[in-house]
Amino acid sequence: MQAQRRPSFDTEESERLYEYVEQNAPVERDELEAELSMDPELIDQEVTMLIQEGYLEDWGGTLQLAIDYGHEVSYETDGMEVTIRPAAQSDLDGLVRVMREVTQEEAYLTAESVVELLDDEEVVLRNDKREFRMFFVATVDDRVVGWVHLRSPNFAKLRHTAELTMGVEKEYRGHGIGSRLMEHGLEWAEANGYEKVYQSLPATNQDAVRFLERHRWETEAIRKAHFKIGDEYVAEQQMAVMLRDPVLE
Repeated sequence: MQAQRRPSFDTEESERLYEYVEQNAPVERDELEAELSMDPELIDQEVTMLIQEGYLEDWGGTLQLAIDYGHEVSYETDGMEVTIRPAAQSDLDGLVRVMREVTQEEAYLTAESVVELLDDEEVVLRNDKREFRMFFVATVDDRVVGWVHLRSPNFAKLRHTAELTMGVEKEYRGHGIGSRLMEHGLEWAEANGYEKVYQSLPATNQDAVRFLERHRWETEAIRKAHFKIGDEYVAEQQMAVMLRDPVLE
């Protein structure tokens, strides 16, 4: 499989349609006319083109982004049934809640920027001319208790890479949920053509560093005094995992 293809729109109407589905998926075809004030024949024409281009999918009259959402898995651990699945737009509030809890508990600046963007845009999945982003969530009794997020920029020279953030609600740690989320996200990334996954975090968060090292991540660089948390300067630890060995020339 290949990394997700970024849309290139031929008309303003097709871009408006795509962005509406992106922000509101799943979307019934019937609501497009009322919400976008567009001619029904033009809507049918543009939607058909977006489907043919591989940007949208039609599931019995319901539209959503044509993304490899990956698979869902459920398992039992310590008397709990945990489900790891692709995030849906309806998970927005749960994602923001868990991400805010994790970032408030421990400095995690990359995740802080992600949750601020998520809260501002109110769009979970994105696949546009700027970036591609994917979320998986871990749920217990339909409650979001953890996440893994992958983001890839719309820049040809970096499309083989993805930035990852992840976290688990404090109450649900110690049950292997974080490890399952990590492996699920890396498995999806590798299947979709990504070769390298990376992230950076404050070097003071050695619990997170050790967790990543257990999942074959390596430190690539340390940038001294890169973060300023309160009045304290903190080093940035840049870490990555190679999903495929590069051919270096």
